[in-house]
Amino acid sequence: MTAPKMTPTNKTTQAKPPPLKDALDLWLPQALRRVDAVAASPRFESIGRIESVGDGIARVSGLPGARSDERLVFPGGVAGLAVDLDQDIGCVLLGEDRHLSAGDIVRGTGAVVRAPVGDALLGRVVDPLGNPLDGGPPIEAECWEPVERPAPTIADRAAVTEPMLTGTAVIDAMFPLGRGQRELVIGDRATGKTAIAVDAILNQRGGDVLCVYIAIGQKASGVRAVIEAVRDGGAADRCLFVVAAADSPPGLQWLAPYSGFTMAEHFRDSGRHALVIVDDLTKHAAVHRQLSLLLRRPPGREAYPGDVFYLHARLLERAAKLSPARGGGSLTALPIAETQAGNLSAYIPTNLISITDGQIFLDAKLFHEGQKPAVDIGRSVSRVGGKAQPPALRRLAEPLRLDYAQFLELEAFSRFGGMVDDRTRKAVAHGQRMRALLAQRSLAPQPLARQLAQLLALDDGTLDAIPLDALPRFQAALAAGLDAQTLAATAHLASGGDLDDATRAELRAAVSDAVRALGPPTGAAP
Repeated sequence: MTAPKMTPTNKTTQAKPPPLKDALDLWLPQALRRVDAVAASPRFESIGRIESVGDGIARVSGLPGARSDERLVFPGGVAGLAVDLDQDIGCVLLGEDRHLSAGDIVRGTGAVVRAPVGDALLGRVVDPLGNPLDGGPPIEAECWEPVERPAPTIADRAAVTEPMLTGTAVIDAMFPLGRGQRELVIGDRATGKTAIAVDAILNQRGGDVLCVYIAIGQKASGVRAVIEAVRDGGAADRCLFVVAAADSPPGLQWLAPYSGFTMAEHFRDSGRHALVIVDDLTKHAAVHRQLSLLLRRPPGREAYPGDVFYLHARLLERAAKLSPARGGGSLTALPIAETQAGNLSAYIPTNLISITDGQIFLDAKLFHEGQKPAVDIGRSVSRVGGKAQPPALRRLAEPLRLDYAQFLELEAFSRFGGMVDDRTRKAVAHGQRMRALLAQRSLAPQPLARQLAQLLALDDGTLDAIPLDALPRFQAALAAGLDAQTLAATAHLASGGDLDDATRAELRAAVSDAVRALGPPTGAAP
C-alpha cells in the first residue's frame, strides 16, 4: 500500500520593490519641476558679531559697510541703531539685552529705523517702534516712515496765524498759541506742567486737531493717569500715545520723540492739524547724556552734530505750518522741560528757550500758594502773540497782561499796611477778581465762549460787587448757563467771528443770569 502524496503548503508571495532606477525615474521629473519653479537669485547678507553688550549699548564688529543710523538686527529680533561708526560699531539697543552675549551674530539691514503711521494709531498706546502696549491687536499701518526726517524748508512754510486754543484761560488770553508754533512749558517738578498739556488735549475734542502724547522716562503710574484722564474726557479717539516709560530701555526713550513726531507729521502732511506733547525733554537730555557717555562720546556742545542742542533743534524744527501748496496742514509742539529751583539759566532750559517760540513758565511759589495754573506772567512769553489769537479774544485780552502786572505791584505795595486811598483799594479788589477768574482746576478746559463771557464781565466791572468767595459759584452758574443754552454766539465765535454787538449782548445776558443765580448781595465786596 503506497502512502498518499503530500502537496506543499501555498506560501504568500511578497511583491519585490521596484528597482532603484525606476524610483529615480519617478522622482527626478518632479524634483526638476520644483527646482525650476524657484526663482534663484544671489543674496547678500552683512553679518557681524557682538564684541560686548550691556546697559543698552552693544559693540559690534565685522560690519564695515554699516551706515550712520542704520537698523541692525540682533538675536531674538531686537533692533539696534548704529550710532558710532568706529572700528567697532557703537550701537544703541532698542530692546532688552538680557539674552544677548558676546559672539552673537548681528545682521545689517541697510535700512533706517521706521515707525508706523496712519489713522489706525488713534486711540492706541504704542512704543516708539509701533508695538502695541494696550493689549490690542497689532497696528495696521498705512505705511512706515523713517523716524528721522528733515524739517520743512522755509519755502514750504506759511505764517502762523490760526489759533491753537489750549482751554487754559491765562494762556489763551495772555500768551496765545498758533498752529505750527513751538511753545515750551517749563517749571519745577510737580508744578502742573503735564496738567496744562492734558487740558490742551482735552480742549481739542470735537475739533479738527489730532493729538500725540509722547511720554519719555515717566513713571508708569503717571502715564496711566494721563491716558485715563484723556479717555475719561472723551478725547481718546483723537489722540495717540507713544510711551517709553522709565523702565523702558534707554534706546527706546531716546527714540520716542522722533517716532512721535513722525506719526504726527503724517496728519500734517495730509492737510490736517496735529498737536504734539513731549513729556519731557529734560529726561530725554539725560538719556542722551547716558548713552553718549556709554559710547565714549562727549555729551556737550563739542560733540556736534551729536550734541543735545542740535538733537532738540532738529526735532522741534519739524513743527511747522505748511503753505497751501503743501496742503496747509500744521504741526504744533508743546515740549515740556523741568527746572531745578526755578533756574531758567541752566544748560537745557536755555537751549530749549532759544529753540522754541516762547515759554510758559510755572512758578513753584505760586503753585504752593494755591494759584493754579501757576503761570508766571513776568517770565512767560509767546513770540507769535496776538496774530494767532481769535479776534474776539484779542479785543478783551489786549490790556489784560498790563493790568494784571500793575495789580501785582499794587498788591505788594498795599501789604506794607501804609495809607491806601480808595482808588488803589478798588484797583486791588478788581485785580483780585482778575486773578480768581484766571485760576481754574485741572482737567477742566474752558471753551472760548466761557472765557470771553468771564473777561467781558471783568471788563464791565460786573464782578466788582461780588465777594471773592462767591466767584467759584458764579463761574459754575455761568458755565451751566452757557452749556444749557443754544447760543448763536457760540457758533459765531467758534467760526472765528469778531465780538460784535449781538455777541456781546448774548454773553452779557448769560453773565446777568449767572449773577442773579447767586442771589441778592449780602454785603460789600472785600
